[in-house]
Amino acid sequence: MNQTGPGKKIAGSVLVLGLLAGVWHLSNKPEPAPWSESEIAILTSLSLASLPPLAPDPSNAVADDPLAAELGRALFSDSRLSGQGNVSCATCHQPDRYFTDGLVKGRALGVSKRHTPSLLGIAYSPWFYWDGRRDSQWSQALSPLEDPAEHGGNRMQYVRLIATDPEYRKAYTRLFGMPPDFSDHKRFPEAAAPVARLDWRRAWQTMSSADQHRVNQVFANMGKMLAAYERSLLPQPARFDAYVAAVRENDETAQHSLFNRDDVAGLRLFIGPANCTQCHNGPLLTNNAFHNTGVLPAPGEVPDRGRSEGVEQALADPFNCLGRYSDDPARQCPELTYVRKGIELLGAMKTPSLRNVADTAPYMHKGQLATLSEVLQHYNRASVALIGHNEAKPLMLGSRELRQLEAFLNTLTGPSMAASAVPEH
Repeated sequence: MNQTGPGKKIAGSVLVLGLLAGVWHLSNKPEPAPWSESEIAILTSLSLASLPPLAPDPSNAVADDPLAAELGRALFSDSRLSGQGNVSCATCHQPDRYFTDGLVKGRALGVSKRHTPSLLGIAYSPWFYWDGRRDSQWSQALSPLEDPAEHGGNRMQYVRLIATDPEYRKAYTRLFGMPPDFSDHKRFPEAAAPVARLDWRRAWQTMSSADQHRVNQVFANMGKMLAAYERSLLPQPARFDAYVAAVRENDETAQHSLFNRDDVAGLRLFIGPANCTQCHNGPLLTNNAFHNTGVLPAPGEVPDRGRSEGVEQALADPFNCLGRYSDDPARQCPELTYVRKGIELLGAMKTPSLRNVADTAPYMHKGQLATLSEVLQHYNRASVALIGHNEAKPLMLGSRELRQLEAFLNTLTGPSMAASAVPEH
């Protein structure tokens, strides 16, 4: 039976009053407690304003030379540094995408084995690649040039370009002295490199060790010029950094304009119960260390052995810190000399920076997770690893807390670099 008369009107009025009370309660919800001094210290440590000056790289004598950086900038976008003349470093490391490519795995001449990481702030790391298989930025810069899935060329091709291109030759001479004369193709074959491709390897083996060294020296110097440019690539301040400045200045008006309640709640979770700062700490929000967090393999692939193999490759690299192409006469290489090895590194991958994380999907070392929501769900479960041991512990957060964490992660995006940051050659 339908209710009519005063009783129905009273019930309706009670419902309206209840709804209004709920709205009033939400709009007058108590403000979060002010940040404590210890919390402000943590926030300050995460702010980009706390990023120290980049330490010198003794292994690279031109690391901070403006001319080297300018030449490296040109090399970065030069598609002649590839086997087919159609791939450059900027193909995968795109300035307007925070020097990533937005793909699950990098695509150049072929498909890379792993996801393309951002280059912003990477010069602060002692290790490079997801598995840390290179120990300097300049040695890392050399590897893609001869990778058949990436640039797919050979070092003889590259050093001959440096020696014959008028602009490159002039700048190289100012930095390192005159490059060798590579015009004698009996001594210096058209294509040669100590790589898997059989004809290039055989051609390399026909060369004298002295000539191989001459080629390697110019090749190493190319990496050093690329590194000089890449050292200038830094993330830009984000909304989070402005919020930290407002907290430090006790500017409540600015705080409220920059962060809503979910942003604040997410930040409290980030530095507190979610334990994110155990790995994502410092102004770049990474400890640059290696951890196994139980990420499932990419579909159809076996689990990635990660750091356990990467460390062995770093030790064997002829262009590492201890090798003859380092510019540090003292060979001061504590990271490489005392590097940690062992089965406990099985499946461990380098902690990525969270700077610009909301705009650099997909995520993980092989792009296995498409969204930040999926990433947070992964850490919330912390499932058993298929290989090695998952260091993460289940967060046991509710859906609202996960949304708040994601809201905070969205505050870490700063401006991207304009496409003109890498000019066409």
